[in-house]
Amino acid sequence: MTASRSSRHLAFAGVLLTAVTGAALSLGTPYVAPGALPGALGGEDLAGVVVTELRLPRLVLALVAGACLGAAGLVLQEALRNPLAVPEMLGVSSGAALGVAAPLVLAVSIPAAVQPFLALGGAGLGGVLTLLAAGFGRSPSAVLLTGAAVAAALQAALLVLMVLADQLDLQLIYRYLLGSLSARTWDDVAGLWPWTAVAVPALVLCAPALGVLRLGDDDARALGVRVRSARLVALAVAVVLIAPVVAVCGPVAWVGFLAPHLARRLRPELDAVGWLPWSAAWGALAVAVADLPARLALAPVETPVGAWTALLGVPVGVALTRGGVKR
Repeated sequence: MTASRSSRHLAFAGVLLTAVTGAALSLGTPYVAPGALPGALGGEDLAGVVVTELRLPRLVLALVAGACLGAAGLVLQEALRNPLAVPEMLGVSSGAALGVAAPLVLAVSIPAAVQPFLALGGAGLGGVLTLLAAGFGRSPSAVLLTGAAVAAALQAALLVLMVLADQLDLQLIYRYLLGSLSARTWDDVAGLWPWTAVAVPALVLCAPALGVLRLGDDDARALGVRVRSARLVALAVAVVLIAPVVAVCGPVAWVGFLAPHLARRLRPELDAVGWLPWSAAWGALAVAVADLPARLALAPVETPVGAWTALLGVPVGVALTRGGVKR
């Protein structure tokens, strides 16, 4: 029964990925028929350049960014024993955005290669402040409330800095803070691979401890887990997953909330280790799906993908959460 259910979910995810891929590469101006896509890839005509150099890297970036955010959301929720513990509510996303946006506001020239490090520093600062103020997660509700306060403080600091920005910079910063995949290229995709190569092995190594942390601090200690160290490691892994994505795309909201809940709802028989790949998969599909209306709904004007992930993700995530509570 479990194998059959897994096969159905794999088939559904595969069909959805195929449909999203076809729509992302075909739709827009110029329209490229699905049957013409294989010939357009690598072509030197207008359709080939648009598909290969604009739409394909944007799709790949959406999938990679969504997978990182989905996996990071599950890590945070499991490590802190709170299904509402998402990067946006723990100061992680706000800290990363502050680290990247502050040099833009202050007109400080920063090389693109340095931006992920600034995002890492800001995200780490926000997450560590939350853990320290909440007593390293002894109370799941305290973590959420403290994280919301830290996120609000970091956002307030960014708003104060934005008063200094001129009008053109302000428009760029607003678009960045809502999360956008506009005008992203293969260079942006390549910038994420080194961080992903570091985060994925660390994610695999720390995944077994996540299920133990869910049992509570006392039970985890009885099983030989150093709770504070394990939570710091989980936070570090989540920061390495989130910060480079925020540096490239901005804070794409609520993917880290929606994807883990989808993974748990659709595969309730699994544990944290089993949910991780599913959470990454649903996060990737969520961002790829949301980028379609972001690119096409008001064409030729593009809207930020973060606005669509929030618009679509929050009601679906709340419905999944309520359904889980009722069960």
